Amino acid sequence: MDAKTGFFYLFSVVLLYAAFRVITARNPVHAVLHLILAFSQAAGVWFLLKAEFLAITLVLVYLGAVMVLFLFVVMMLDIRIDTVRRGFWKHFPLAAFIGALVAFEMAAVLMTGFRGIEEPKAVEVLVNAAGQVVPYSNTKALGKLLYTEYLYPVEVAAVILLVAMIAAIALTLRQRKDSKAIDPSEQVRVRARDRLVMVQLPVTQQAAAPAVPESAEEKKQ
Repeated sequence: MDAKTGFFYLFSVVLLYAAFRVITARNPVHAVLHLILAFSQAAGVWFLLKAEFLAITLVLVYLGAVMVLFLFVVMMLDIRIDTVRRGFWKHFPLAAFIGALVAFEMAAVLMTGFRGIEEPKAVEVLVNAAGQVVPYSNTKALGKLLYTEYLYPVEVAAVILLVAMIAAIALTLRQRKDSKAIDPSEQVRVRARDRLVMVQLPVTQQAAAPAVPESAEEKKQ
């Protein structure tokens, strides 16, 4: 067994363990962390299959954006686990039936769906007229295809994402009447005499003279 096969089994075992822990973890934060681990192992498997573009996209999009967003949302929400699990056994028969049906369909496709397809051939190496091997990059080829033949769809998708991002920011920047905000520029320009003012008030009533205590001889008389 070579190193590539060993890495494939390693990534696969960790991927299966992480996927199992996603659905069995009691803490939702732990479930999200195991899902991040599962995506990272799937990216490793795609690297072994020479699908570098899909692997990098999985790492950048899902691990770098989507899963981090899920993690922050789960951590900020006050999820009551007892309330969520209250109707678990009530809906368990329907969930078990749907899971068994999906597993049966996947097994049927895997066992019978690929019988008429020939075994894929090995990846051909590009050789130029001089007999030298030309380096080939799958990511470079996909990049050229996206920015030449599919340039307009990529630009339309980029504009749609930009509009969605601006709309999300605009929705969060609504000015609320019940919120108290302070202008930072006013805090920076503040001076001591603006915060403390000495006021001199006129005397309105003269203080009375203190009473002199009587001596012991005067008290006797």
